[in-house]
Amino acid sequence: MCKATNALLKCPLSKVPLETRGSQIHLIGPAVAVEEHATERSGADSVPTRRNAARALLRACRPRQWAKNVLVLAAPLAAGVITQPSIIGEVALAFVSFCLVSSATYLLNDVRDREEDRRHSRKRHRPIAAGEISPRAALIAAAVTAVVGLAIATAARPLLGAVALIYLLLTTSYSLIWRHLVVADVAVIAAGFVLRAVAGGVATDVALSRRFLFAVTAGAVFLVAGKRYAELHESDDDRLAGSRATLRGYSSRTMRRVVNLAAAATIVAYSAFAFMRDPDAPWFYLAIVPLAGWLWRYSGLLSTGAGQAPEELVLHDRALLGASLAWVVLFVIGTYASG
Repeated sequence: MCKATNALLKCPLSKVPLETRGSQIHLIGPAVAVEEHATERSGADSVPTRRNAARALLRACRPRQWAKNVLVLAAPLAAGVITQPSIIGEVALAFVSFCLVSSATYLLNDVRDREEDRRHSRKRHRPIAAGEISPRAALIAAAVTAVVGLAIATAARPLLGAVALIYLLLTTSYSLIWRHLVVADVAVIAAGFVLRAVAGGVATDVALSRRFLFAVTAGAVFLVAGKRYAELHESDDDRLAGSRATLRGYSSRTMRRVVNLAAAATIVAYSAFAFMRDPDAPWFYLAIVPLAGWLWRYSGLLSTGAGQAPEELVLHDRALLGASLAWVVLFVIGTYASG
């Protein structure tokens, strides 16, 4: 645009094509080029803007936390039916529906907490707090993802739709009510993990044993209590700026005890589950070793202030990844060896 403008200014008026309309004289030629160049630029700039908005919206949906929805695999994996083609499709629908529904609650939560998040050193970079997405656009996206997620779950199996709806109501009420109540906030988040595991059983019509549910519940409490313990190790500024007012009702010593008790309960529950399987297949018993190692490693990392984002900690720590892989391999071998 600058080059075209300079050319127009340097060009003698006598050489500039003129057009007479009534009593007015209009410049054509370079002036038209200037206008066309400006139009082209405005059109080119609109595309990256839309792309940036789409990327910001995707980040606001927190795709990294979709890893939690892998819990829908737990029940069919334990039942040894995960390799059946029909089961794979049902699990995939359950996973997609819970990713959409959970993203709806993340969007709603970030809209509600945008002012507090802006005063937090880490949360201020969230798209809504950073102003990359307007609250109105985020709420519209939340409504759309919630409706689509519930529709997918209901179409797959009506009972799965009911579980997804319970999850949505529970997590939405958490943002409005339960997060302000000590103990209740931990219980509700843990219940969200359990509902993911229940969804996997419901989607594939697999019966859920009490031992299975107890093991999942204990593991969920371990992760949530660890998250609170890590948040207590934040800087004073971040803790005051954060939206976790309930943190004042916890102490590091209390949460450490809860973490340790939940870890012990997880091992006991899984061991009870393992000893009820085929006694001639030692794979389930051997899987206790990497499970205990995983819990020990994760608990140790909590003391360093890690654990506020469990999904990121698990994906970036090699020891946790190795223990997870070892446990899955042993568990799968045990499932199909005893089948």
